[in-house]
Amino acid sequence: MDRVPALDEPLKNTLGAATAKVMAEHLDLHTVGDLLHHYPRRYEERGQLTRLADLPLDEDVTVVAQVADSRVLKFNHGRGQRLEITLTDGSGRLQLVFFGRGIHKPHKDLLPGSRGMFAGKVSVFNHKLQLAHPTYVPLGADSGDDAVDAFAGKLIPIYPACKGLESWKITKALDAVLPRAVEAVDPLPPALREGRGFASLPEALLKIHRPDTRADIEDARQRLKWDEAFVLQVALARRRYDDTQLPAVARRPRPDGLLDTFDAKLPFTLTEGQQKVSKEIFDDLATEHPMHRLLQGEVGSGKTMVALRAMLAVVDSGGQAAMLAPTEVLAQQHHRSITEMMGELAEGGMLGGAEHATKVVLLTGSMGAAARRHALLDLVTGEAGIVIGTHALIEDKVQFHDLGLVVVDEQHRFGVEQRDALRSKGKQPPHLLVMTATPIPRTVAMTVFGDLEISVLDQLPAGRLPIASHVVPAQDKPHFLARAWERVREEVENGHQAYVVCPRIGDGEDDPKKKTAEDEAEKRPPLAVIEIAEKLARGPLSGLRVEVLHGRMQPDDKDDVMRRFTAGDVDVLVATTVIEVGVNVPNATAMVIMDADRFGVSQLHQLRGRVGRGSAPGLCLLVTEMPEASPARARLGAVAATLDGFELSRIDLEQRREGDVLGQAQSGVRSSLRMLTVIEDEEIIAAAREEAVVIVAEDPDLERLPELRTALDALLDTEREQYLDKG
Repeated sequence: MDRVPALDEPLKNTLGAATAKVMAEHLDLHTVGDLLHHYPRRYEERGQLTRLADLPLDEDVTVVAQVADSRVLKFNHGRGQRLEITLTDGSGRLQLVFFGRGIHKPHKDLLPGSRGMFAGKVSVFNHKLQLAHPTYVPLGADSGDDAVDAFAGKLIPIYPACKGLESWKITKALDAVLPRAVEAVDPLPPALREGRGFASLPEALLKIHRPDTRADIEDARQRLKWDEAFVLQVALARRRYDDTQLPAVARRPRPDGLLDTFDAKLPFTLTEGQQKVSKEIFDDLATEHPMHRLLQGEVGSGKTMVALRAMLAVVDSGGQAAMLAPTEVLAQQHHRSITEMMGELAEGGMLGGAEHATKVVLLTGSMGAAARRHALLDLVTGEAGIVIGTHALIEDKVQFHDLGLVVVDEQHRFGVEQRDALRSKGKQPPHLLVMTATPIPRTVAMTVFGDLEISVLDQLPAGRLPIASHVVPAQDKPHFLARAWERVREEVENGHQAYVVCPRIGDGEDDPKKKTAEDEAEKRPPLAVIEIAEKLARGPLSGLRVEVLHGRMQPDDKDDVMRRFTAGDVDVLVATTVIEVGVNVPNATAMVIMDADRFGVSQLHQLRGRVGRGSAPGLCLLVTEMPEASPARARLGAVAATLDGFELSRIDLEQRREGDVLGQAQSGVRSSLRMLTVIEDEEIIAAAREEAVVIVAEDPDLERLPELRTALDALLDTEREQYLDKG
């Protein structure tokens, strides 16, 4: 039986209820173990002063600096007084301000020439940076001052802090719990630890919090990064191993069946990438345990074709395939494009009929009762070999004759319960193919989708021309925006169509996105579909057929607009990001993205992928009012400079917090990555994955490694178990 980790003791038992409450509410630290794994953000050497020139406004900071001067000033006709102290570090100056009765102690403690650590929120008053009523700890001269030695030793750890709990208070709290580090359960198997020359976990914890040298810090970091990578990769390796133990029906396409007939009718040759990935999928489908594969690739690389051929192979074998899409627009789009690609092969009667045809049905929440009854009947009888739908597929009433394959489009938009509910509708676990249109760096894929085998499509179909992308600085050069609308007109005059994308619907609704500092700087709400469509139809695009598409429209209205746009009856579609993924209109060649700075890098890449899908070149114009020197403009410049989605996803990850990329659904795992960074630590993640595979193959239940099992149990609480349970 696994023993309870000794470091699970609540912090209130050691630190008191008040401190523990602040730690829990603001830093998400609840136990002794949590605090031991709250690592310093950086370290200051004694005598090394923090650069005051680089202080960020409106943030809580900790600085080590020297008092340059100190003076008491009277105000309010002598009834009030304030103490002003100027700090310096050679790079800049910072003013401390204390008022009223609170001035006496700092006036005595902080004499000119003395040094100290100071913490507070940086503000500006009279064009000077200042901390009002900061908390502080005086630091004595280098004569073995007890306060300095007790506080930090040779290196001063600076911890992620919050209001009411400054870095040195966290240091004191850690002093109280550090003796407990000897009780930390070491998850690394002894052979692995010794083979790689790692310190023990207790030693690593002591070194990270109270290092004597910079080398101590580096040793501890490497060891602690390995812990995070290895325990997570063991969890994923066990998940993959468990999947191989499940039974499944092998699904092999029959010779001269539906798949062969479909392939023979294709008017083009599959790319080498499509052929290679298809083989990987067909090999998986032919085994008697469930496939669990992630299909990721560039925008427009032909993922839907690969998924369709997998579905046809399953129908050939007598089974059914279900494709789960995140939105009705995308489900309807998939249904349209798949029935068009299949032609008469989508008009069949019985499964496996002599004419090699099957029925392709659509199932969404907004369908009429009669159409819904027909679709449900076709599924339960097996008449429909392929069903495409939204979460409506998951409802209890939906029953399949023999569900053999589940294709999940845009994996990150579905909760675990939704995926599992659909998979449970098979007589045995169906095969699973997950598609994502967002290219993912290899290390992120190994961390976030590590329980899935990964196939990558990085080749565009023959004849596909690159998309020209340009930033349009509407504020600096308004004539550039006028030229953008001229370009849209030119595309329409040449028989093509265009998208205009806005971040907001309009019609008086609140901005759905949280305002950023850049938004505040603009002092205006994001541009909206309804207003922009009206302005364009009356102004620069007058005479063209302009329509709108957004998420608040009725499903039938959305479908009608998309059908007419696809048919060429609409010249310009002004839309929200409802068109971001999967929408395929080969005749659409131009896209103008308004307020492009309000979208993320990956989202812009997805949007851009809606144009240039035919034989004509595509054009994407990124309109922004952000100044040239802003980070937002740099982001847009990066998108315009490359069409490589994998490169852009790496840029995206480097610019954002790690947790944003891993996503809310992965919050359990995100909170376990305190030291590991999935871009910088690629070698560690890859090596940890290899070690994990070997260990799990030899001892799937980790019976010979109880310490690792304990660490795994700590990682996999209910929420985290669900995160891993994609399969």
